[in-house]
Amino acid sequence: MLCLIAAAQSYVLQPQPLVSRGAVAAVSRSGPVVAAVAVDAKTVKTLRDATGAGMMDCKKALIENEGDMDAATESLRKKGLASAEKKSGRATKEGIIETYIHTGAKLGIMVEVNCETDFVAKRPEFQELAKSLAMQIAACPTVEAISSDDISADWIEKEKKIEAASDDLQGKPEQIIEKIVNGRVEKAIKTKLLLEQPYIRDSGMTVDEFVKGYTAKLGENIKVARFARFTVGGGAEEAEEA
Repeated sequence: MLCLIAAAQSYVLQPQPLVSRGAVAAVSRSGPVVAAVAVDAKTVKTLRDATGAGMMDCKKALIENEGDMDAATESLRKKGLASAEKKSGRATKEGIIETYIHTGAKLGIMVEVNCETDFVAKRPEFQELAKSLAMQIAACPTVEAISSDDISADWIEKEKKIEAASDDLQGKPEQIIEKIVNGRVEKAIKTKLLLEQPYIRDSGMTVDEFVKGYTAKLGENIKVARFARFTVGGGAEEAEEA
C-alpha cells in the first residue's frame, strides 16, 4: 500500500504542446508538409561553372530537381543547354542559307543560320537544324525578329503609349498603369521573337533551347542570322502601302 502511494506521488503529468484548430485543419486538408527547395546564388553559380549554361537555366534546373546538382546537370545536358553558353561568344562566319516552300507554293521562307566552321556547315545535322528553323518561321506568322535585340526602342515606346491610352486603364493609379502597360508590351514583343516561340515539334522547349541543343551536339556556336518571309501577293501589298 505504501509503495502504491509513493508511486502515485512521484508520478507527474508532463504538459503537452497545444495545437491550434487551424493547424489541425490545415494538416488534414493539405496532407504531409513538403518543404520548398531554396536555391542560393552560390549553388546556381557552381552549376553554371560546371555546365556553362545560363544562370536562369541553372536555377530552373536546380528547382525542378530539388537542389540535386547531378540531376540538374543531367537535365541541362538533355536539353542541350550545358556548354552552349560558353560557346555563345565565338565568331560565327560560316553557315548556310536554307529555304522552305509551304504546300501550295503560296508561302516561302529563307533563313540564314551561321556556325564557326565550314565543316559543321556541311554536316547533315546542321542542315536539318536550318530546315527546321525555316519551317518554324513558316508556322509563326507573327514572328518578325530573331531576339529582343532586334526590336527597336521607338516601336516599344509607341506601343507603350498606345497601351497607356487604353480605356480599361483610365482612372487607375499611375504605378498600376505602368506595370500593366509593361506587361502587355513584353507579351507583344514575345510574340514577335523567333527564339522565344515554343518549338513546333516539342512545345516543351523554346526555339532558343532547340538551337542550343545543336550547339551542344555539334560543338560549335550557332546563330540564326536573319530570315525573310515571302507570300504570294505580298509584294503588291507593300507597293500599295508605299
